[in-house]
Amino acid sequence: MKKRGAIYSVVALMLCVAVYLNWYYTRTGGDLTNATDYQADGKILGESVLVDRMEDRSAETEPAEKGSYFAQARLSRQQARDEAVSILSQTAESPNATEEARAAAGTDIRVMADNAVLESRIESLVIAKGYQDCVAFINDNGVNVIVSKPENGLQAADVARIRDIVMDEAGVAAEAIKVIETE
Repeated sequence: MKKRGAIYSVVALMLCVAVYLNWYYTRTGGDLTNATDYQADGKILGESVLVDRMEDRSAETEPAEKGSYFAQARLSRQQARDEAVSILSQTAESPNATEEARAAAGTDIRVMADNAVLESRIESLVIAKGYQDCVAFINDNGVNVIVSKPENGLQAADVARIRDIVMDEAGVAAEAIKVIETE
């Protein structure tokens, strides 16, 4: 049983590191343009461009804290998840816990790990569709997706596009998905 608890702890730790790295590189923009370029007929083949809407803040009239809501929400979500995994790991490793409690703790850790991966994928796909930032929360009742308010506000087509992403990735019914825009 100690071996199983150690494996769960390592998986949870790796998941936390992956979520942190995803958050860090999403926040900083990362340098994704270091690939070797091949030129043919004056064109650069395989060239990709990283678009960072937060790149030129000096030209924007918005406050610098605009993106901090999403960073803070991700950080709070990760801290809460880390604390829950810690408690569940202690339960799974406790010699005083019943076998049922250990099994339930292990299942909960796996569910949390799966949810973390799904949230990250949903966020990445929504941002890839052109929205400035996004944070997703998966719980027992469904999925909440908070999106940075587009220039013209969140339209019905935007909500449908985001719901399609969530339904495809998380397998959740449209009624269980809430899309919220924030300033």
